Amino acid sequence: MRYSEVCVEAFCCTLPPHVVTSAEIESRLRPVYERLGLPEGRLELMTGIRERRFFDRGTRPGDVSAATVRKALLQANLDPGVVGALIHGSVCRDQMEPATAAGVHHAAGLPPDCLVFDVSNACLGLLNGMLIAADLIELGRIRAGVIVGTETGRDLVEGTIDRLLADPSITRKDVKREFASLTIGSGSAAVVLCDRKLSRRGCRLIGGAALADTSNNDLCAGGSLSPRQAGQRPQMQTDSEALLHAGVNLAERTWDAFQRAVEWSPADVGKVFTHQVGKAHRMLLLERLGLAPDIDFPTVEFLGNTGAVALPTAAALGLERGHVAAGDRVALLGIGSGLNCIMLGLEWP
Repeated sequence: MRYSEVCVEAFCCTLPPHVVTSAEIESRLRPVYERLGLPEGRLELMTGIRERRFFDRGTRPGDVSAATVRKALLQANLDPGVVGALIHGSVCRDQMEPATAAGVHHAAGLPPDCLVFDVSNACLGLLNGMLIAADLIELGRIRAGVIVGTETGRDLVEGTIDRLLADPSITRKDVKREFASLTIGSGSAAVVLCDRKLSRRGCRLIGGAALADTSNNDLCAGGSLSPRQAGQRPQMQTDSEALLHAGVNLAERTWDAFQRAVEWSPADVGKVFTHQVGKAHRMLLLERLGLAPDIDFPTVEFLGNTGAVALPTAAALGLERGHVAAGDRVALLGIGSGLNCIMLGLEWP
């Protein structure tokens, strides 16, 4: 896929206020660790995640997303009236129906002729939303689009802890499948795209590639129906090792397709932003793609795995902290359970 008319005008994020360390989580799990003979420090050692952040209990994703949209449009210096599409792409939503995007659209004060809908695709929802908005801009259907999402991981992490503590039959093998749930953090992010004639920044979206390997759709699965109404917490089980290798294998194939699509080689890539689930995953991904670790901007150590907002949050923080220089070619390397992979290329002005 190639684009000639699309620019990325802003990456923006909202970080939650409450920091929870891996050591704190393991302290709560001490009875399980002692019974199974597991050493404390295992969670940070295996994942590289020192801490993650949570919103207040009961926070609705849409409320945070609306604030992030307003912040992103201010950052882009873009009139809300020109936004032709609002896409809510996180795993977490306010309810099954209507679309969370509807409430966000209203709270953000966007125009009535704006397309409003949710996109759900595990950790790739916001990148899928970017592709949809980019296609609409390239076709001339809209002048600008906002893709936003908010992940609220507190219920998953705390529910996993409570479930492990309450079940005396839990084994080491069971803990291994629940481990990925303890890496989850929270956050909110938005991306603003617009027609190049409207752009002030001039950061072009060049194009990219997308591939799927749905033979591995069962390696990470979770959720619950209407958790607020049913009083249930979300659950997730993950075969972390199998997911690591299947995901990196798919990323390697997507990387080949991406290079052909945008006509870049690894030497052309100045910076990357990756979807980050753990330190080992990130390092293996960069190694297999032939990319130096220092061109990436790691966030997983202090944010944990923030699902669909992980990559755009890394981009927002990386830009804020000067990670990208003028003239850099930037690759966005996204992957989500299912498995699906999207890689996009940007040219920084």
